[in-house]
Amino acid sequence: MVLSILIPAYNEEKTIHLILNKIKNTQLIPGFQKEIIVVNDCSKDNTAKVLKEYMAANPELKMRLIEHEINKGKGAALHTGIKEASGDYIIIQDADLEYDPEEYNLLLKPVLVDKADVVYGSRFMGSQPHRILFFWHSIGNKVLTFLSNMFTNLNLTDMETCYKLFRAEVVKGIQLKETRFGFEPEVTAKIARIPGIKIYEVGISYYGRTYEEGKKIGWKDGFRAIYCILKYGLFRA
Repeated sequence: MVLSILIPAYNEEKTIHLILNKIKNTQLIPGFQKEIIVVNDCSKDNTAKVLKEYMAANPELKMRLIEHEINKGKGAALHTGIKEASGDYIIIQDADLEYDPEEYNLLLKPVLVDKADVVYGSRFMGSQPHRILFFWHSIGNKVLTFLSNMFTNLNLTDMETCYKLFRAEVVKGIQLKETRFGFEPEVTAKIARIPGIKIYEVGISYYGRTYEEGKKIGWKDGFRAIYCILKYGLFRA
């Protein structure tokens, strides 16, 4: 089986090679192989150059680079990656160093043992290490998850997590519209409506960045997330 690893990248020239090294060195559960798909969302720095040099230096990796000619947003980059992925399962990986690829196997285990269709990696459960950052940011995440759960009737602890693993045919069968950070509540709402869907959650570690270190999500994205929770929770948009 193949795990497609989708990496939306925007102005990540300083860290993209580091996360790729971590992915390259990660040993998946026996029987799984890696497919890496990087969608460069029209970065203004040297992200594209760094990626091309990395691919040339690591020809053994099954890795593809897809370029957006204009900046479309993280959600749009994920739409592209989902469409192009050829694996049996798809996982989302941010280009920064906030999430640890060595924990892919934590998300794969419910797939193998319990035959899950979707697995979320929660930053708010389990005993893995978590960097201590912003109080209001964590409260915001919990509020968004609570609101999302109200409409989806799920009991997730971390709807906004980057680490979401999908059975490929499940996520490919959903019509996704949100081009920015509204992707998270939209995909959660639409996944929850699938009859018989099996959704699991596992605890993961989290090495969050500060805004000075390059974190991109802000308060405007929080308001957009609330709008998307209401939009996709109340209507079958």
